[in-house]
Amino acid sequence: MIRSAPVSPRVTDETVELGVQLLERLEHEELSLAEAVDRLETITTSPTTTRTILDEAERRGVIRREGGIIRPRGGRFLRFESEVITKEGEFTCKRCGASVTTGYFMRLDAGEHGPFGSSCIRKVTGRE
Repeated sequence: MIRSAPVSPRVTDETVELGVQLLERLEHEELSLAEAVDRLETITTSPTTTRTILDEAERRGVIRREGGIIRPRGGRFLRFESEVITKEGEFTCKRCGASVTTGYFMRLDAGEHGPFGSSCIRKVTGRE
């Protein structure tokens, strides 16, 4: 039996914090659980970590869950001029996997998150 290496608690804690901060900064009034998971999959594809992020966000009052609906309660939206930055280079979008030459990155307290293409950054943040 092949066993994978254990995940470092620090990496998991940082991932959870990044996910909670992403949910806190969404510009959606509400979104389905599937749409929230779509956003969180830019951070982790682990169902356990995704569930932990959602539980922690709810515990902190960042979101409210009602059935399959998520309602962000942060009200602190990302400012595109200062909290979403662009970098030129060869990137792969974290959401759709497309190759992009202009990468958009979110500056969150937990760290920088990206790159995203121009349409995916709007989708992830809730501006589209």
